[in-house]
Amino acid sequence: MRRMTSALLSLSALLTASALAAPSAGAAPHNDRPAGVPAGWERVAGADLTQITGASGRQQSPSAPGRQQPLSGSGGSASAPADESGPLAIKSMRNGRFTATEVNYAAPNTGALRARSTAVTGAWESFAFEWDEADQTFAIKSLANNRYVAVEKNFTGQAQNTLRARSTTAGGWERFEIYHNEDLNLYALRSTLNNLFVAMENSYTGSLQYTLRARSADVTGSWEQFDLYTIVG
Repeated sequence: MRRMTSALLSLSALLTASALAAPSAGAAPHNDRPAGVPAGWERVAGADLTQITGASGRQQSPSAPGRQQPLSGSGGSASAPADESGPLAIKSMRNGRFTATEVNYAAPNTGALRARSTAVTGAWESFAFEWDEADQTFAIKSLANNRYVAVEKNFTGQAQNTLRARSTTAGGWERFEIYHNEDLNLYALRSTLNNLFVAMENSYTGSLQYTLRARSADVTGSWEQFDLYTIVG
């Protein structure tokens, strides 16, 4: 009797373990979305970004405030390839302003990215998104100084993780993932250096007000949400 009881307990334990390991009926498939990426946000590749921005209905003409007209399906100004030469403008949904490269800032903040322009005036607000097929990430180049945007992980205080257009080549500090929310038709930028989303510091004061920083673990709202505009001549 003692042996039978032991066998029954072992069988019971095995069945219980099997039931716990087996997926329940109708269980959702495995989701490989990285931690911090909320539902509805999907990572996009170079060709996808070009197609999305080309059909997004948003464009901006330099030195023409207020001329934000939908892109037509055919004819008119065409979308420039985002994975080659751009150019694209990055608009913060937090304050409704376009991101500019502060090329005239003194060191160590030279080339800081700030969402402070009410319109695209030219190269200051123009960026090329360059796709790397090997590591499936983007490098973002400012056309104001032809430098790649880096995340300043070693900065301290309020400047830590600031985005600065300061690199002549694109390495680990300059790689980003781009996420798109189809329902919102908005974008989020995630640094692969620290795996944090880019936020716009609307509450900052002084020279770093509206600066872009890779500091959010999640897309919590308009702080981390951006719109991309195709720049047309």
